Amino acid sequence: MPTTLAHVISRVRPADEAAAHKTQALLDHKTKPPGSLGQLELLACRLAAIMGEAPPPRLAKTIVVMGADHGIVEEGVSAYPAEVTVQMLANFAAGGAAINVLARQVDATLHVVDMGARVAIQVDGILRRPVAAGTQNFLRGPAMSLEQAEQAINSGMTLALSLIDDGVNLVGLGEMGIGNTTSASALCAALLNLPAAQVTGRGTGIDEAKLAHKISVIDQAVALHKPTMTSPLHTLAAVGGFEIAGLVGVCLAAASRRVPILLDGFITSTAALVAVRLCPLIQQHLMASHRSVEIGHTVVLNELQCKPIFDLDLRLGEGSGAALAMPFLDAAVAIVHEMATFASAGVSER
Repeated sequence: MPTTLAHVISRVRPADEAAAHKTQALLDHKTKPPGSLGQLELLACRLAAIMGEAPPPRLAKTIVVMGADHGIVEEGVSAYPAEVTVQMLANFAAGGAAINVLARQVDATLHVVDMGARVAIQVDGILRRPVAAGTQNFLRGPAMSLEQAEQAINSGMTLALSLIDDGVNLVGLGEMGIGNTTSASALCAALLNLPAAQVTGRGTGIDEAKLAHKISVIDQAVALHKPTMTSPLHTLAAVGGFEIAGLVGVCLAAASRRVPILLDGFITSTAALVAVRLCPLIQQHLMASHRSVEIGHTVVLNELQCKPIFDLDLRLGEGSGAALAMPFLDAAVAIVHEMATFASAGVSER
């Protein structure tokens, strides 16, 4: 099957609102006052619309965590050194990170992908799809070439399509990459035409002085690349990351197969923003798990018109929020499938 960017985008269709209405009608006949399960009912209807089925089917859940290094860390924008990226990828492979624990708790498979760590990591449990050994420092030049951006997107699309062919029907997004909040903030500033201060947070926990420096670096970089940021793809190449580009591909492919895309925090939502700029219909296939404490996350969620399921002051990434949101989606589907109707239970309606 062709997996070119143009082909996958051409396969994306609007959400099926008729399926949502049918699901709501099913819910309205359950043994409860209409709408009394609140947002849980809305989640069931949203899943139905995205998947094009009423009721929505049981969920076969996966989380795709993509990691890569960023040349921008040379500018001192992170509290952690670049080598932490590959160390954490190894931790994922060994099953010891937060996302491993949470994925096990919610019965979701986990796929960890090296999209371009500075040091090659050859261990079981990591899919190696490196574009290069990290991006370039985008304060000095483009983070990547257009060809590299397309390669990363294609890798994400190919992986997602393979997972869907194997039966997955819900994809949660996760990421790992020292410096990637700087890249995400730069992408948001450029795509939304905002000053860096409005979309830049503390990332791994930098202090006030480092935050001011990070904002300055992003403003300088966006100004440097502004003449060449003539499309979403050019913007991604200028200041993006390989893991972000890979997640763009996951979003595009999942939407093309009517598979809901469950966002995590700021970086994954920024990847979704790029995907929406490439294909506006992607927006109808997104679900937001939570609202991060990163200030840019609220800005991006508002732009994507995504209401988060919860807000626990998370700022870890890795797909942690997506994993935590999955039981809510399982519960929404179970209610439609398992709850008795007034007729079947012999309960009088109002």
